[in-house]
Amino acid sequence: MNEKIALDDIRRFEEHFDKSDKNLLATYSVTQNGPTACATNYAVRRHLVENYSVDLDAGRVCNQKQSGRCWMFAAYNVFRLKVMEKLHLDNMELSQNYPLFYDKLEKSNFFLENILSTLDEKVSSRLVLHLLRDPIGDGGQWNMFVGLTKKYGVCPKEAMPETYSSSKTREMDSLITLKLRKDAAILRKAHEEGEDIASLRAKKEKMLQDIYSILVICLGKPPVKFTYETRDKDKRFIRIEDITPTEFYEKYVDIHLDDYVSLINAPTKDKPFHHSFTVKYLGNLVGERVRYLNLPIEELKRCALSQLQDGEVVWFGSDVGQSLQRFEGFMSLSNFDYDNLFSTSFGMTKEERLDYGESLMTHAMVLTGVNVLENGSTNRWKVENSWGDQNGYKGFYAMDDSWFDQFVYQVVINKKYLTPEELKEYSEEPIELEPWDPMGSLAL
Repeated sequence: MNEKIALDDIRRFEEHFDKSDKNLLATYSVTQNGPTACATNYAVRRHLVENYSVDLDAGRVCNQKQSGRCWMFAAYNVFRLKVMEKLHLDNMELSQNYPLFYDKLEKSNFFLENILSTLDEKVSSRLVLHLLRDPIGDGGQWNMFVGLTKKYGVCPKEAMPETYSSSKTREMDSLITLKLRKDAAILRKAHEEGEDIASLRAKKEKMLQDIYSILVICLGKPPVKFTYETRDKDKRFIRIEDITPTEFYEKYVDIHLDDYVSLINAPTKDKPFHHSFTVKYLGNLVGERVRYLNLPIEELKRCALSQLQDGEVVWFGSDVGQSLQRFEGFMSLSNFDYDNLFSTSFGMTKEERLDYGESLMTHAMVLTGVNVLENGSTNRWKVENSWGDQNGYKGFYAMDDSWFDQFVYQVVINKKYLTPEELKEYSEEPIELEPWDPMGSLAL
């Protein structure tokens, strides 16, 4: 074939297409129903059944609604199990609005500090354009949540309930983004006019005061102290009075966050296994940074299995939209047979998908169960999502091993499940990745 498409090429394409009666049937079906419905594999439900040899009680499924707070919901789905255990509760929710408030405030400060650190970069540089693209988006990472929790604690949902803007963040985010981009222009112009860093930081303080006010108006004012009242499984009334969010975390969640590490699986040539990584300009709290240990996928599964078998759920990050039957809650590479429908191949390796922009981590959830076969291997995992109870099995999804291998990118694991060699590798000075690296993606 030549450089340009010729009319003879089109005729050959048409002749090739018309030789197959299957193409005609596929056209009838897809033009009426769309490719996904026509490629859906009915047989998947036969092996993704709702039974697991390890199945942990996780409470009722939550709903992040029209917000990108999955990383917070997933973390709180881990945290609240400790509260439920200590207080003997059937179910409870922690306030996801509370960390949202402080995440937006901290991200605003993080953004403005990054603008101050790049004042001598051209505004058209790739770095500055990257910083301006999404200054305070909803997405986040496990390490970012750890920083918020250590600084601000947690509180029950009743102490800071949902608002319109916490459940539907788009309008609020757009206004804060507009304000921050304006602030960035002000700071850069003041620098060009010769103002020193002290003067610029004085301007920053007023800018953050405005952001704080916007957040209070949209989300409400976070509690300094609160009273939590509930009833336990035996209908006994519980009242916890005049407690701070930090005190509530320390007394009723009591998870030692420094004991947990992020393991990733990024099988690309630029990220050798058994090395620690971080990402430049990624975070929410100034002075904190993300840290990952890159390991083969078998090691992520080994650690996740061990933690589940010891009775503790697992926070994980994945590319949730890939090969997903959302309503049924099935996560399997066998969900859709597009290859057969279109008589071609769409398959890529995990490495290729990362390198060529086809996949990255998009969503955080929690592993609450796993099915272990007689030989010790696994074949399916139980997943607690945060999209409400109308999808899957009352909000829980079933993921097979093949999907785990290809689309799970991160698990958060207690250090005790790592080998001494892995612990040493994690603690080494991390290799810095560029801000736009796929491992810098945030869970929504």
